Amino acid sequence: MLTTRQGIRPLGPADLDAFLALVITDPVVNVFADYRARTTGLEPRWLGGEMWGRYAGGALVAACHVGANLVPICATDEDARAFGERALTRGRTVSTIVGPDDAVRSFWNTVAGSWGRPRDVRWGQPHLQLDGDPVVEGDPLVRRTNRADLAEVYPACVAMYTEEVGVSPEHGGGAELYRARVLQLMSRGWSFASFDESGRLVFKAEVACASPYAAQIQGVYVVPDMRGRGLATTGMAAVARIVRREIAPVVSLYVNDWNVPARRAYERVGFVESARFSTIMF
Repeated sequence: MLTTRQGIRPLGPADLDAFLALVITDPVVNVFADYRARTTGLEPRWLGGEMWGRYAGGALVAACHVGANLVPICATDEDARAFGERALTRGRTVSTIVGPDDAVRSFWNTVAGSWGRPRDVRWGQPHLQLDGDPVVEGDPLVRRTNRADLAEVYPACVAMYTEEVGVSPEHGGGAELYRARVLQLMSRGWSFASFDESGRLVFKAEVACASPYAAQIQGVYVVPDMRGRGLATTGMAAVARIVRREIAPVVSLYVNDWNVPARRAYERVGFVESARFSTIMF
């Protein structure tokens, strides 16, 4: 088996079975990696980047997704540092580093001196999961969205992204690509929302990625003038129930540690903390 420095080499379609066997050791935390592998077959042209694998004794022991997002997968401190050393040989091409807290910290400590000052760093984000029914009733008005809802859904997605990330997804001419992403989620049945009597969107959430084992929620948003009324709790209960019934048996997400209202809403639904993530944005 041809490997490079530190026992790392790019993975390809021939490595798919070994990769899936690796991520299934923690299928909820690794749902993004699992989803990317199953939808691309680890074919670089579909990955839009590379998937690095680290080997020990001929076995795949850790991996790292290197695309727009860099995501360490099943990486120990040593693995993450090794991936960081490899990353230093090519310079920063990613916009975000995200994943389990310990691995992200080890990777970042390796590359920080060369990759420049990040725009934002969010350590210790609680990773939450729900593997049973929600413990509160869901909002019966929550439903899947479709193209006819785009005039309401798209601005809410832009507002949520801007509020969460600190920059609009339309910045730098990104509106067309972002709109295509919103429509893609709709077409998959992964976009959910509730609307008031006038047809105005008041709550939304999407499934970001899914595997046979788990689905990860993103983009949870309540319009500002409707906050504090429990819409996030009942909305997420409804979404979680649909997702568990029709997409995957476990629902997961991660949230900023400082976002106390959101954390309380998820706790009321029945989500429990299972790990800590961290995110570094450039």
